[in-house]
Amino acid sequence: MNGKRFSPDDPERRRWQDPDVILTTIGLEPGMVFVDIGCNEGYFALPAARIAGSGGKVFGVDISPEAIGHLASRARDEGLTNMVLRVGTAEDAVVCRKCADFVFYGIDLHDFRDPAMAIRNAGKMLKPSGLLVDLDWKDEPTPFGPPAEIRFSIEKATSLIRSLGFHILSVAEAGPYHYLIIAGLR
Repeated sequence: MNGKRFSPDDPERRRWQDPDVILTTIGLEPGMVFVDIGCNEGYFALPAARIAGSGGKVFGVDISPEAIGHLASRARDEGLTNMVLRVGTAEDAVVCRKCADFVFYGIDLHDFRDPAMAIRNAGKMLKPSGLLVDLDWKDEPTPFGPPAEIRFSIEKATSLIRSLGFHILSVAEAGPYHYLIIAGLR
């Protein structure tokens, strides 16, 4: 993020990107299954586990063993027993079949080696009524974030998602720096 890193508890980040608000907006409720691909240290996965509760489950996948280790430690410290964490790539991640209410990409779809493969995998994991959620950087200058040349514009992201068998349910702004796409299976 242009040299600026935010911890999962960073109050500055929460001012412009509140994970609880985003998760509530997409419809996450107790008892649901949430898959966070590229979960890092759990900025969205931890609040999702709190919301999903003991009757739900959160799968977190990240390429960084260190990030998964930190997230596992935080989950233990909080007594969150509904998290299943693994080290892996988005292109290889199919943590379950037809079990997920949500597959979530939190500001990372542009980072994947093969975003199309990651989205295909989402289709394998989602229940027929499940939702793919892409929260990503607007394609405009921001004071931090990834370089503009690797960001996905809303048009590029929606076109890719549609081309892989999803229909776009909504596209909205998600704070000053991000957009939020919600898509369902056809």
